[in-house]
Amino acid sequence: MTATATAATARPADTPPPQPPSPKRRGIELALLVGAVLLSVCGYVAVGIARTHSVPSGVAGYGAGLGGLALLAHLAVRFRAPYADPLLLPIAVLLNGLGLVLIFRLDLETPEDQAAPIQLVWSTVGVLLFTTVVVLLRDHRMLQRYAYVCAALALLLMIVPILFPAVNGARIWIRVAGFSIQPGEFAKVLITVFFAACLAANRTALAHTGRVLGRLRLPTGRVLGPIVAVWLISVGVLILERDLGTSLLFFGIFVVLLYVATGRLGWIAVGLLLAGIGAAAVGTLEPHVHSRVEDWLHPFAGIEAGEGPGQLAQSLFAFAAGGMLGTGLGQGHSYLIGFAMKSDFILATCGEELGLAGLFALFVLYALLVAGGFRAALGLGDAFGSLLAVGLAVLPAIQVFVIAGGVMGLIPLTGMAMPFLAQGGSSVVTNWIIIALLLRLSDRARAPRPEQSGAAGDGGASPPSSPGSPSSPGSPGSPSVSVGSGRPGAALGSTGTRPPAAQEPGR
Repeated sequence: MTATATAATARPADTPPPQPPSPKRRGIELALLVGAVLLSVCGYVAVGIARTHSVPSGVAGYGAGLGGLALLAHLAVRFRAPYADPLLLPIAVLLNGLGLVLIFRLDLETPEDQAAPIQLVWSTVGVLLFTTVVVLLRDHRMLQRYAYVCAALALLLMIVPILFPAVNGARIWIRVAGFSIQPGEFAKVLITVFFAACLAANRTALAHTGRVLGRLRLPTGRVLGPIVAVWLISVGVLILERDLGTSLLFFGIFVVLLYVATGRLGWIAVGLLLAGIGAAAVGTLEPHVHSRVEDWLHPFAGIEAGEGPGQLAQSLFAFAAGGMLGTGLGQGHSYLIGFAMKSDFILATCGEELGLAGLFALFVLYALLVAGGFRAALGLGDAFGSLLAVGLAVLPAIQVFVIAGGVMGLIPLTGMAMPFLAQGGSSVVTNWIIIALLLRLSDRARAPRPEQSGAAGDGGASPPSSPGSPSSPGSPGSPSVSVGSGRPGAALGSTGTRPPAAQEPGR
């Protein structure tokens, strides 16, 4: 009798065959990285030819720098996270490379203010931190032990900028001796870790205890109190700093993770209602925000008053001039936006010079990035990892929605950076850290589990697991059920567990 027949005989009839291990696909990742670097270099050359009718002198250094960073990141993933999603890193490299190209293109209009070399330095720092996280973070679950430390550090990072002078109406920067940093960018990752850890620890109580109000079950203060307290403090600090974009980001993360942890759609409705009330109040009472609301409602008021178009009007003109296929890299006029053309309004340059087709491709890249995080969340066997993956994936999704809606005139503009594209060292470093964490989570989700290896080797008998291990059927970290049923605890399971096959009716 063959080994296959022996294994089939030893395995009970109602036990499904072991799943084959996921392929590593590091070769596919490397090929996509080569394509991402080549596309970025081609964009760099296209800008130089369009503006000076010659190949830029720094193209070799740009290509070597970006290619070296991509290779370093790939080697870290190949040896430390071999089962990670092969799309995440190439997408990050392509977005970072495209951002450098757009900033270089706008630098040609402002010779006295060269931002691309500094952005490349910050990208290098980001990739080095990316490599550090991938190499040193062996298990994402260790972050759960430091949930309250993360919350304290996040609050400290948000409070410190209040002590420094305001910049463009917002107190979000620390500037010392010509060096500037935006601590709130790092705080959003720490707050996400804290929210994921607390909601994972209390997901059963959130779904099944508390007072019922209509179709919504309100959790007890003991369960939800610490999370709401930290969130209120962080939002209060951000309102004092006039950084309402980040406060909106924190609120969105909180509501999304609360829904995923409980599976109750009512939290989405409550979140939208509270966001609407808060936006109306702040937009009316805060002068800095009120002026942005007025610009959104009347983008062409400056033209009608004979004062010329404002930033939002120039942004809308840039999108309109781009049409379907764009004017071509280096051939637009989005520099007329003036202030913040390399940061808040960099998407207008992309829309004008790459057109609607380029914008669609850009949004697809962001969508694939978010989908990779959701895919990792579905494959993880512990509630904290699933919530953390969702939270980290939603971070860039909310940022893209808010900034794209602002520069397109769909919602009032808020001070947020387009992930990887916009000028800003703190932003690009934080985004590389997010990608590193997502790759670590993806590697854990796709890696073969011990019970699969045991089943493949001894005919279906899996090794016993300890009660606290992620693979234990009765442990809090056991596999979760799918999202979307709207039942209590549907998003992560009411108790986070599935009954063993031996306890199912009729077996």
